[in-house]
Amino acid sequence: MRFRTATVTALLEQRPGLQRVDTTLGRAYALTDQTGPLDVGDDVVLNTTAVDLSLGTGGWHVVHWNLARREWDGPNDGHIMKLRYTSLQGNWDPADVATGTAPVVACSLHSQVPCVAAAFKHARPDARVTYVMTDGAALPIALSDLVVALKDRGLVDETVTAGHAFGGDREAVTVAAALGADADLVVVAMGPGVVGTGTRLGTTAIEVASVLDTAAALGQRAIACLRYSDADPRDRHRGLSHHTRTALELTRSTVDVAVPEGIEVELDRHTVTTVPDVDVPTLLGDLRVTSMGRGPEDDPAFFAVAGAAGTLAAGS
Repeated sequence: MRFRTATVTALLEQRPGLQRVDTTLGRAYALTDQTGPLDVGDDVVLNTTAVDLSLGTGGWHVVHWNLARREWDGPNDGHIMKLRYTSLQGNWDPADVATGTAPVVACSLHSQVPCVAAAFKHARPDARVTYVMTDGAALPIALSDLVVALKDRGLVDETVTAGHAFGGDREAVTVAAALGADADLVVVAMGPGVVGTGTRLGTTAIEVASVLDTAAALGQRAIACLRYSDADPRDRHRGLSHHTRTALELTRSTVDVAVPEGIEVELDRHTVTTVPDVDVPTLLGDLRVTSMGRGPEDDPAFFAVAGAAGTLAAGS
């Protein structure tokens, strides 16, 4: 890990739980429930590791501590620790929920969540959608601009952060505990930043298998959201991504899969249903969604196939 000291030179943006600032070492964000708020002139300790290695933080350092204060008491209450045994461990109050009945759509990418939610709400505009964020990628939900936009537009009604992910409307110790949300649809996906090594099993996307099996075991309808692309330059992600194919091979239960009209996939054991194609980008309106840097004009199949899962769930 690499830590450097810098000075805050400008406040760029803030919302509950997050500040984005400029510093003498470049742009940074602070999780203010953990660090407290920042002001111009504050000296801060930055974790610069990912930016120094040109990894996927979008060019932002992370504020580790604000040297302007010697003490900080965060706002959380509860008795369950997340980020356990690290210097940033904190206490949250997890929700205890009963077994749910809502269908569960399991996604392998954060960018699939708005596609699923928009298609589902198109068919059932008064229905309630809960997004469960796993700890397979980013841990703080405050980091997701997408979640803020989805809630502002009424496409997601509630968020639950599971495992070591934190900051949702409710907290859950496990994904299984989160699936009992009082909702008409539960969409499960990691936050921004899927991790992968390019190997068959070296990706956090295979968590989809355990999500699907857990939902099925709890008696909920389990639906896999397919990762599909006609534009990805990597052969392993062209057509049906190897992330999705591997996760479904690892899934022990038989689950439902949807594809829009005009797209075909072949899968062993699982039930593939063709649903009417919906114009997901139009449903998203001014909400700009990209996947691997590509928008709907670059890779329309990605958005259409992800939306199909929401359309299928709406018929549950």
